[in-house]
Amino acid sequence: MPASSDRQVVEVEGHRLSLSHLDRVLFPESGYTKAQVLRYYARVAPVMVPHVQGRPASFVRAPEGPRGESWVAKNPPPGSPTWVSVVPVKHREGTTQQIVVDSTAALVAMANLGAYEVHVPQWKADAGPGAHDRLVLDLDPGPGTDLVVCARVAQRLRQLLDDDGLTAHPVVSGSKGLHLYAPVHPASGRAVSGYAKELAARMMGEHPGLVVVSMARIERRGKVLIDWSQNASAKTTAAPYTVRLRETPGVAAPVTWDEVAACREPGQLAFDPEQVLDRVAEYGDLLAPLTTDATRGHLP
Repeated sequence: MPASSDRQVVEVEGHRLSLSHLDRVLFPESGYTKAQVLRYYARVAPVMVPHVQGRPASFVRAPEGPRGESWVAKNPPPGSPTWVSVVPVKHREGTTQQIVVDSTAALVAMANLGAYEVHVPQWKADAGPGAHDRLVLDLDPGPGTDLVVCARVAQRLRQLLDDDGLTAHPVVSGSKGLHLYAPVHPASGRAVSGYAKELAARMMGEHPGLVVVSMARIERRGKVLIDWSQNASAKTTAAPYTVRLRETPGVAAPVTWDEVAACREPGQLAFDPEQVLDRVAEYGDLLAPLTTDATRGHLP
């Protein structure tokens, strides 16, 4: 991928892409440029694409970076190549055509259009929203708590999920919190959401001073929110390995349970794109079991 020229034509998987504004600094605090983001996506695609392919994607678009205008886009961004896969998705407001990021070329093409954050649902387009194949819990620290506290909550949730025959995989969100994924045999969004809500309530019953399931900000002070609602068919979650549009370029990065247990400071589980690439080179895809049928559990 290009490093310095502000505009360059490249070929990715047989597709010609005209990359623009490559010298644009997206993250002023670190000096991280658009060219570096594109290079990251091109290199991380082999491990990221398996977690997003087949799923209708929505994007957080911020062409000038996190300090500029940003918005959530479900429809294909203007200028999207005609060869990028799209699928129809029904929403309350009607049916939209949404991108499916199924290749390195598609991932780079979207990032080139300023669609830097990739979000996907817990179901695939060919199966439809009635067949969720993974459960997700979003652990979000309220005021007075942090990622370290999320890590402690995650360890107990891992045990509860294991007791129910489900295998949890931790992913730092790239923002403040932690995501837990568990592969499941296909089930309806209502069934997965119902189980996730019950699990979160069970955890709150065990630790009422530590955990909350209400979105009300006043109730979240000093506690970790277990957001179970992202299992609803209409909801999406920041995809594993996506760049997050924060002051610094964080990444939603898979981590090991040993790392979660050892976390004593939030910075221990915060990674920039280059660090994530180094981790992939050393460990491969820590989240690979999420995509294999052998690890799927049945909801209780």
